Amino acid sequence: MHLQLPDWIIIGTVMALLLGSGAWAGGLVRNVADFLSAGRCAGRYLLCISQGMAGLGAITFVAYFESYYQAGFAALWWSWMLLPLGLIMALSGFVVCRYRETRALTLAQFFEMRYGRRFRIFAGIVIWVSGMLNYGVFPGVTARFLLSFCGFPAYFEIGTLRVSNYLLIMLIMLAMALFLTLKGGQITVMVSDFFQGVLVMLVLLVVVLTLFLQFPWQEVAGILEQAPPGMSLVNPFDQAVDKIRDFNVFFFLMSVWINIYTYRAWQSGQGYSSAARSPHEARMAGILAEWRGQTTLLGFLMIPIFSWVLMHHPKYGEVAARVTANLARYPDLQTRTQMLVPEALSQMLPVGLAGLFVVVIISAAVSTDDTCIHSWGSIFVQDILIPLRGRAFDTATHLRLLRIAIFAVGLLSVLFSLFFPLRDFILMYLAITGAVYTGGAGAVIIGGLYWKRGTTAGAWTAMIAGGLLALTGIVVKTFWSNLPWLPAQWGETCPFNGMQVTFFASLAALTLYVVVSLLTCRKPFDLNRMLHREDVTSQTSARRTWQERLGIGPEFTRGDKFIYFFKIGWAVFWFGAFLIGTIIGQCFHTTNAQWLIWWRWVVFLILAVVMVTTVWFLWGGLRDLVALNRTLRTMARDDADDGRVPPPSEDS
Repeated sequence: MHLQLPDWIIIGTVMALLLGSGAWAGGLVRNVADFLSAGRCAGRYLLCISQGMAGLGAITFVAYFESYYQAGFAALWWSWMLLPLGLIMALSGFVVCRYRETRALTLAQFFEMRYGRRFRIFAGIVIWVSGMLNYGVFPGVTARFLLSFCGFPAYFEIGTLRVSNYLLIMLIMLAMALFLTLKGGQITVMVSDFFQGVLVMLVLLVVVLTLFLQFPWQEVAGILEQAPPGMSLVNPFDQAVDKIRDFNVFFFLMSVWINIYTYRAWQSGQGYSSAARSPHEARMAGILAEWRGQTTLLGFLMIPIFSWVLMHHPKYGEVAARVTANLARYPDLQTRTQMLVPEALSQMLPVGLAGLFVVVIISAAVSTDDTCIHSWGSIFVQDILIPLRGRAFDTATHLRLLRIAIFAVGLLSVLFSLFFPLRDFILMYLAITGAVYTGGAGAVIIGGLYWKRGTTAGAWTAMIAGGLLALTGIVVKTFWSNLPWLPAQWGETCPFNGMQVTFFASLAALTLYVVVSLLTCRKPFDLNRMLHREDVTSQTSARRTWQERLGIGPEFTRGDKFIYFFKIGWAVFWFGAFLIGTIIGQCFHTTNAQWLIWWRWVVFLILAVVMVTTVWFLWGGLRDLVALNRTLRTMARDDADDGRVPPPSEDS
C-alpha cells in the first residue's frame, strides 16, 4: 500500500469537513426550485468554482492524463485554436444568457416552451439514456484510479469471504455523493463543490511545485528531446497523424465545431445552468472560467509530462520498473494505459502530499458524482415522469420522488461500471455517448433560442437522426471484433473514434433541422415572449457606443469591464502566439530545443497566473457564499415554481 498513516489522517479529516458542509447547506432547502437550482441565487465566483469542480471528476483526470501523456505539450498547442471560439462565446453570453432568460429549471422545460410537451418527454428520455451511458463508466474509472494510486489489492478477505475492493470503493464514493445530493439538492451540491474546488486549486498548485523540485527543467527537457521522430511531445509539427492517431490536429479541428454546436447542451450539471442570480452573473461566471481552469490545466499538462520523464529517464529506471510491474495486474491494454499516470504519480509524491492528492481525486469524483446523479435523477422526474403524468405533485411528494430517482441513478451507475468494458480512450467514449443526445440537441437548442423559424418537426428530425447515428457508432465500436467482415476489411480496431462519430452525427442533424424547419414553418415563433423581453426595441442592432458593440451593457460595473477586457487581451495574446508559431512551424525548420524554451516560458507564466487567481477566486467565492446563505434564509418562495410550463393564457 502506497499511503501512510499521515495520509489517512488527512483524508479522513477533509472528508469529515466536506460532509459537514453538506449537512449545513441542506438546511437551506425550502421548495423544488431550491432543490433543483439553489433558488437561483448564485454569484459569479461561487458559480464559477463550483461549476468548474462539477465537471472535474476523477475520470477527467484520467482522460486528460491519457491525452497529454500521448501527445505532450503539442496537445496544448492545438487546443489554442479554440481560444477565439471560447472568447466569443463567453463574452457574448452565447446560449447562456438566453437560456437563463427563459427561467427554465431544466433544458427539457425549455424544449416544452419552444417545441411542445411531447418533444419535452422525448428529449428527456434521450438525454437520460445518453447521460446514463456516459456517466455509467465514472464510478469504475474512479475506483481503478484509487486502487492504482493507493496500492490496494484487488480483494480482501473476511474469513472465507472475498470482497472486491473495486466494488467497495465504488459504493463508498456513491454513499458520499448520495448523502450530499439527497440532503439538499443543488444547494448542497454547489456549496460542497465550492469547498472541494478551492481545495483542488490549492493542492494541485502544491503538487506541481513539488514535482518541479523533484524533476529539474533541464532533466525534463533532456528526455523529452529524445522522443522518436513523428512522435514529438514538444514540437506540434513533428507529430505524424498515423503515429498520434487519436489526439492529433484533426481531433482539435473537430473540437472547434463540436464546442460551438454543443455549447451548454450537455446537462450533467443542469442545476448550474439555472442557478445564477441573473443572466449577467451567469455570463460573468463563464468569462471567469478561463482563469479558474488554469489550475487544472497546469495539473493535467505537467503531471503526465513528469510521468513520461519518470518512465523513460535512465535515472528512474528502478522506479519505472515498479510502475510497469504494478500495471501488469490489469488484464487489458486500455486499462493499463488509463492507469499508467496514476501509478507513476503514486511513486513520485511524498507522504502527506500523497494523501492530499487522494483528497483531490475523491473531491473531484464526489463533486462530479453528486452533480451527475442530481442532474440525471432530476431530469427523469422533471422531464419524463411529471410531463407523462400531466399534473403536479405536492412539494413534499415532489422532493421525495427526486430523491428516489437520484438514488436509483447512483445504483445503476455502479452496476454499469461492474459489467461494461471500456474499449476506447475515455475522451472518445464520452464524446460518442454524449452524442446520443447532443448530436441532435445542438441544433435544437441553438435553433430554438435564436431562430424564430425553427419548428417542432425540425427538432424531432434532428434529435432522432443525431441519436441514431451516435448509437450506431457505439454498437459498431463495442462489437467491432465480432462483426463478420469489417475487421478483415478495415483492421482489428475500428478506424473511427468517438470524436469523428460525434462530428458527422452533428452535421447530419443540423442539416436536417434547417431543411425540415424551412419546409414546415407556417408562422414564426415569438422568441421575445419566451425570453420575457417586454422591450422589443432594445433588441435592435443599432448600437450607440463602441462598448455596446462589444456586448458591454449598463449592467457592467467598472470591475466587470476590467475583467471583460482582460479576458479579450488574454485570448488574443495566446491565439496570436498560436498563429505566429504555426506560420513559423510550417515555413521553417524548428528544433525540439527551441520549442522547449517556449514551453518553459508558457508553463511558468501559467504558474504565475494560477497563484494570483487562487487568492482572487477564494475571496470572491467566500463573499458569494455568504450572500447565498443570507438570501436563501430570507427570500420568499413560490411553490408553483417547480419546472412545469403553465398553459397559455386565453389572450395569447
